[in-house]
Amino acid sequence: MEYKFIGDLLADASIPKEGILSRVLQKDEHVNITLFGFSPGQELSTHSAPTPAVLCFLSGEADVKLGEDIHRANAGSFAYMPPMLPHAISAKTATMMLLVQVKIPGPANP
Repeated sequence: MEYKFIGDLLADASIPKEGILSRVLQKDEHVNITLFGFSPGQELSTHSAPTPAVLCFLSGEADVKLGEDIHRANAGSFAYMPPMLPHAISAKTATMMLLVQVKIPGPANP
């Protein structure tokens, strides 16, 4: 069984001076795990995904829109999103966030 270990995500990645950096940490048939770095003022506009997902904020401060609600996220904030929930992220300061998308197995083929 293969595994991946990163001793310190914050030390291993950097936030861009301008824009959004995304770095895939793990992608396989079970999960898609991506580390995001947002410079201040950067946004991911409202969108949805067909899989359940988890957001973990590692540093910074951002507004997170989940459905119709807006929450202030900072280091240590966590969000679970069911499939197809509209969501958006707006970084207020330099922000690091981990996105974990869980792939739901499809029906078994006969």
